[in-house]
Amino acid sequence: MDQTQVGHRHGAHAEAVEQHLHQGESIRDIILGMADGLTVPFALAAGITGAIGASHVVVTAGVAEITAGGLSMGLGGFLAAHSHAEHYANEQRREAAETESIPEEERREIERIFASYGIAGDELASLVAHITADKERWVDFMMKFELGLEQPKRHGAPLSALRIGGSYVVGGFIPLLPYFLLADAHVAVVWSTVVTLCALLAFGGVKGYFTGSGVLRSSLQTALIGGLAAAVAFFFARLVT
Repeated sequence: MDQTQVGHRHGAHAEAVEQHLHQGESIRDIILGMADGLTVPFALAAGITGAIGASHVVVTAGVAEITAGGLSMGLGGFLAAHSHAEHYANEQRREAAETESIPEEERREIERIFASYGIAGDELASLVAHITADKERWVDFMMKFELGLEQPKRHGAPLSALRIGGSYVVGGFIPLLPYFLLADAHVAVVWSTVVTLCALLAFGGVKGYFTGSGVLRSSLQTALIGGLAAAVAFFFARLVT
């Protein structure tokens, strides 16, 4: 195989790994937002139903909570992703400085990393020489294999905020749907419970499919955990209403 073929194969592999990484981040954000969106608004709506019989009042309170919760979750996602990007940039600058100030120590770090995989002798020396021949590649290697940090996606913080906040809003309107359709809140809460449980089962199944943890197992696990979280939130909501 010639060098061009090797380069193409390496580029395709790197692209596949990067795509897999970013897909994982997207799924994580959606799971985080949707899980909270399904449980918190449901618990709030169910909690105040005992004190307020009119569905339109529950809807007003629910929509206000979804708006505030979506903004809060989105902001939290933005700050987390932005902090990660800042941390990566700071560590990248530090690694670049260390390759200039203490290059021999950094080379020994590379040797120790490869030695842990059983690589030694001339093969080890050749790999170290190849990596350290290019400063950008050298720093990138240290970031990944010494520090275990992956380069953040460009515009990752705003995208994470949109995914988390948007998923929260979508999930939050599911348990509120019966209150939009039924005037009696005491009837709506029964349907809201059924709809939310079905949504948790479906959401858990989709999550299990994408994460590879098993559709049935993830579906039941999500419904159980989400149900318990909603029950606890419902209990505290009833205490203050």
